[in-house]
Amino acid sequence: MSNSKLSVVVTRRLPQAVESRLAELFDARLNETDTPFTHAQLVDALQTADVLVPTLSDNLDAETLAKAGDQLKLISNYGSGYDHIDIEAAKTHGIMVTNTPGLLSEDSADMTLALILTVMRRFKEGSAALQSGDWQGWAPSAFLGTSVGGKTLAIVGMGRVGMAVARRANAFGMKVVYHNRKPVHPEIERNLDATFVEKLDDMLPMADVLSLHCPKTPQTHHLINAERLKLLKPTAFVINTARGEVIDEAALINALENGCLAGAGLDVFEKGSEVNPRLCGRDNVMLLPHMASATKEARVDMGERVILNIKTFELGHRPPDQILPKR
Repeated sequence: MSNSKLSVVVTRRLPQAVESRLAELFDARLNETDTPFTHAQLVDALQTADVLVPTLSDNLDAETLAKAGDQLKLISNYGSGYDHIDIEAAKTHGIMVTNTPGLLSEDSADMTLALILTVMRRFKEGSAALQSGDWQGWAPSAFLGTSVGGKTLAIVGMGRVGMAVARRANAFGMKVVYHNRKPVHPEIERNLDATFVEKLDDMLPMADVLSLHCPKTPQTHHLINAERLKLLKPTAFVINTARGEVIDEAALINALENGCLAGAGLDVFEKGSEVNPRLCGRDNVMLLPHMASATKEARVDMGERVILNIKTFELGHRPPDQILPKR
């Protein structure tokens, strides 16, 4: 590398401490308005920057990456998920890609438990009645929810987040079963008091709560479809803090409307920020705007990992979080 500072373009506002450090270390072009880049702005960044720092709102598909200039050598993604980046196309154009894994597990697990408690205990309905002035005082039959303790939590995807959710579920007295590509280490299973179920279709009828923690891949697209929703109990709840496309959202809505599910808690949606209005008016559905990692601590940690990846790359070493194309 030359002695001149790397040109780094950041597509969204990051925590102030992170932006200050980026500006100190690099020739950083920051997004002062936090308005998502247009396609034209994204292409301009690809053609002028040495390093691009995108977020999940930036679509870096093969067609877009084909327009990158020769000077672009690193895409340091601000986030652990990278399905918005075509890794194979980046490799073809000689562009390394990194992400920020392992920093959001605890906060994401907290959010998952919050959604479970909210929908099972009907907190949304109780709060709405109180704030609207409709609450008439305590009544023995009002806002009767479902106890969490003793219920079976079925986890799809026992990675970092799934494990963190299992630990929390243990504290609430839930029984944990899980489906994964392969079982986790037996010692981890013992510590989590979790039971592996090889076939997803065998696990679904066990679930009082189904919680999704798998990545978006061609294999997991609509993993939870109409047929699999029918395998759940009508008293079951579905929680998704992973990726919206893992659930066939239309099928989920139909199941809720037909009384085939007790409720749902969703932090992600099949069409990104476009939320189906049929979900919005339901008392038994809690919706959140992709908030699973929205803590000050997590967002600063993500920024520091971005800087570490860029600086390691600048020094001529392999960044710790390089994403390798799948073979």
